[in-house]
Amino acid sequence: MKKYVVLSSLLIFLFCGRGDKKAVPEEQDIGLESEEHAHQELRISPEVQKQWGITVSEVSEIRVSSKITLPGVLDLNKNKTAYISSFAEGKAVSLSVDLGDTVRKGKTLLIINSPEFAQAQAAFLQARARFILSQKEYERAKMLLSENAIEQKEYLRRESEYQKASTEVGVRGSNLHSFGLDHDQIDKLIEKCESLNSKGYLCEVTDPHLSILAPLDGKIIFRDIIVGDHIEPEKILFTVSDLSILWAILDAYEKDLPFIRKQSKISIKSSLYPEENFAGRITYISDMIDEKLRTVKVRAEVINKEHLLKPNMFIQGIIENTAEAKELIAVPEEAIQNMDGEKIVFIVEEENVFAARQVKLGERIGSQRVIAQGLEKGENIVIKGTFSLKAELTKKSFGSAHVH
Repeated sequence: MKKYVVLSSLLIFLFCGRGDKKAVPEEQDIGLESEEHAHQELRISPEVQKQWGITVSEVSEIRVSSKITLPGVLDLNKNKTAYISSFAEGKAVSLSVDLGDTVRKGKTLLIINSPEFAQAQAAFLQARARFILSQKEYERAKMLLSENAIEQKEYLRRESEYQKASTEVGVRGSNLHSFGLDHDQIDKLIEKCESLNSKGYLCEVTDPHLSILAPLDGKIIFRDIIVGDHIEPEKILFTVSDLSILWAILDAYEKDLPFIRKQSKISIKSSLYPEENFAGRITYISDMIDEKLRTVKVRAEVINKEHLLKPNMFIQGIIENTAEAKELIAVPEEAIQNMDGEKIVFIVEEENVFAARQVKLGERIGSQRVIAQGLEKGENIVIKGTFSLKAELTKKSFGSAHVH
């Protein structure tokens, strides 16, 4: 009985042993198949390449400057901002604009009723009337003096009166300018007065309504007035600012100062618009270092035509440091595809033969992407039509492509 047990065990051992030996070659065959599968080539005829729009280009290097990133905040462009108040005391009778309105230089924002303004106009017209009279008397005195028909003393008196009247009308005119009237408006005031006088009417042309005008093009970003308010000259009624060009106030560290110049190329980035680069221009670098933060203020003007950027928004200023420029390999973004979680490009192995190669990406520079690893200068790659190659490779691999 024991002999049968031993014999059965021996047969079982021999049988299992032969099974293990047969399994080894099968594992090796799988491994060979996997390696063979890892390097897949696509042979594409010229006709299909043309149909897919495949374009090949040689890998080259571009000169890339190192970059200095400065934190900062946006501010109003103080050279294109105006705080608007009234030139005289009065009462608001008409309002023409509201918050957010875009205005042009010279547009009427507000009309106020100001007795002070009316008195200033009357004083100017009176001074002008006295000037015209004294001018006539002075001209007559000069004629009489030439004929010895007037004493020197009387001539000098009339000359003095004329000069005094001339000075007074100039002062009164300047006072009207301080209310915002220009020369054309003053001329119209004079014409209206002379027209009434020619018809035998008194010169009652003073208008108490004073218009407050926009001093520049921009947007109303502050308003503190309603119709009926009593207005004092020191009160700020509106703020108008041109938001198409903002200021970026940046903090530069001491170590970065040798690489920052007014001529340095700068762009502004915001976390709200990560794909956007806003063009800038450095206009001021402070001469003082903050003794606590050890930073220097750098001011740049930022183009903001679409008004995406807002004052008080946190931003970053990217300054190119051309002194430390490097030559790096870069390819168009369109040449790069994502496959099985890996970034790949298609290289040209030989005529009409393409293969996928895994690459490691660097920074984005415009429409190009730096290739940190995986490509060499002079290699030929596909820069257009890569999506079609990727689809073909996926189909050939039954959904599990392996790239090298």
